[in-house]
Amino acid sequence: MIRIRSELPEDIEAIYSLNQEAFEGTAEANLVNSLRSSNAMTLSLVAIKNNEIVGHIAFSPVTIESDQTTVNAVGLGPMAVSPGFQRSGIGSQLVEEGLNRIRSAGHDLVIVLGHPEYYPRFGFVPAKKYGIRWEHDAPEEAFMVKELREGALKEVRGTVKFRPEFNEV
Repeated sequence: MIRIRSELPEDIEAIYSLNQEAFEGTAEANLVNSLRSSNAMTLSLVAIKNNEIVGHIAFSPVTIESDQTTVNAVGLGPMAVSPGFQRSGIGSQLVEEGLNRIRSAGHDLVIVLGHPEYYPRFGFVPAKKYGIRWEHDAPEEAFMVKELREGALKEVRGTVKFRPEFNEV
């Protein structure tokens, strides 16, 4: 049985270790800590199994900027699942719960740079289809957007800018 809940202060060390283990390095773990210390996490959830944190997902603010407008959106990531629990549905539960909470909080759009085989199952589509691109180079199929409110993408075009903390990854 997996339980998903918001992160608590006492989870910080376990979240760091989990990200370090899942990504085989400290870049994503440090990113999560930087977002947290900058008070730049829109949402941070953990997956608990047998009183152990086995998954984590972070959402943070992004903007989509064009010459005419700036639209606020939310970026998904990083998301990590303990290697021993990968491919067991924990990541999917984290994404689904996170998207539901983000939608309930009134956000309209979510951006992700992720595996093009994984995120479409949650309704993500290549952002290029909507004239949305990342400020950095990325494979077009891996840079995706999801509309949380019907019509939210209707007039959105431009360049996605993540928080400056992402530049360290």
